[in-house]
Amino acid sequence: MAVVVWVVEGTWPACVDAARRHAAADADVVLLHVTPSDLPEVAHGVFAGLLGRGHRERDPGDRVEHLAADSAEQLLQAAAERLGRPCTRTERSGRVEREVVAAAEDADLLILARDGDRTHLGPHSLGPASRFVVDHAPCPVLLVWPEPAPGLATIPPPPPHPPHPPHH
Repeated sequence: MAVVVWVVEGTWPACVDAARRHAAADADVVLLHVTPSDLPEVAHGVFAGLLGRGHRERDPGDRVEHLAADSAEQLLQAAAERLGRPCTRTERSGRVEREVVAAAEDADLLILARDGDRTHLGPHSLGPASRFVVDHAPCPVLLVWPEPAPGLATIPPPPPHPPHPPHH
């Protein structure tokens, strides 16, 4: 069994804990982090737009790229330590939602966490990238709460039934 765990800042502990609970002991676990490819491009663009061209040595894009790589490495290291078993750490760069779907191509299970507005339950408790992944994942998906799940009392009552039309 191959399990991909999408490691994202803020929600990764819940995903790793889910892998510890639900992945078989002999499962191949891949901890996946994706850095948006447009991150350094935005920094390059802002620098060029605000400060003009000609001072490449002051362009923050390269520094942002290195910081993102270091952050991803630290995040994957922390996730591997929390998992506490052999795993593969994978860092990808690109359109986040598409990279996650591609990484799960041969997986038997993909684990990810809700990342949207969890104060208002419903469709918006998933951010756009997670919604895309859930809709397009090529394998079963385990969607976890990054904090304790809400109680049953949060389920709204059903809508009232409309009156039945008269029969003729």
